[in-house]
Amino acid sequence: MDTFFAKYKYFLLLHFVIFIWGFTGILGGLISIPAVSLVWYRMLIAVAGVVLYAGITQRSLILSIPQIGKAMAVGLVIALHWVFFYQSIKSATVSIAVVCLSFATFFSALIEPLFFKRKIYPYELIFGILVVIGLIYIFNFQPGYSEGIFYGVISASLSALFTVLNGKLAPKFEAVALSTYELLGGFLGISMYFFLSSKLSPELFHVSTSDLFYLILLGIVCTAFAFVASVLVMKQLSPYTVVISTNLEPVYTIILAYFIFGEEEKMNVQFYVGTLFILLILFANAYYKQKSRSN
Repeated sequence: MDTFFAKYKYFLLLHFVIFIWGFTGILGGLISIPAVSLVWYRMLIAVAGVVLYAGITQRSLILSIPQIGKAMAVGLVIALHWVFFYQSIKSATVSIAVVCLSFATFFSALIEPLFFKRKIYPYELIFGILVVIGLIYIFNFQPGYSEGIFYGVISASLSALFTVLNGKLAPKFEAVALSTYELLGGFLGISMYFFLSSKLSPELFHVSTSDLFYLILLGIVCTAFAFVASVLVMKQLSPYTVVISTNLEPVYTIILAYFIFGEEEKMNVQFYVGTLFILLILFANAYYKQKSRSN
């Protein structure tokens, strides 16, 4: 048994991290405060967690002013992505929100070539269009969630933009420092929104005990810890293994949502057929990406 864990511990850690990422949607459904406030607390708690980790491990957080500015700008994008993601959950269901994130595949196929100045690969567009078809199939048989779907698609586009922008910054930045300033940028951006809209008031701090517990869990475990663990995993496993495994996140989330929320998350057969179709496309996309890099 010890030999098994020694051999596969990073692979097991990877799937534990993906399971934790899948739990972020569940927590969004359990936390009762508005989506914007939820993200504000998540980023505040996560910043504190990452800074604490940096202090314990003696990681430097020093960056130049231009670097800090770029990181904080990207942090605003991830903050908006999270706001729309949690608004999608609150307007529809957890399952609907996580499936909508699959739209990120289509948006990435359009956005990434612009930022990296490379040609558009036909298979990326084809897979992206197939994902859209899968989503249309699902939502034709799952009516009544148009508002949640709208927010979910916006969240997916922002997710794709964040991933591309982070792909530009990551090779030039120390990972912990980059994460710290991105989270800080998102937190400060939402704080500015609260200030300008006169929502930075005592009511913001009126949080129930259960919400506070879930927020700490979201900020420390699902954000700060998951980030640190994912960095450790990516130092040991191939990018292909990480990418293809990450496609299981919606599966974990949908299964968790069904057992936690019960009938509220139960969907019709077409939803699960469409979700399986989308997952197959995502795995095929990861496979072709790895194949093209190997050639």
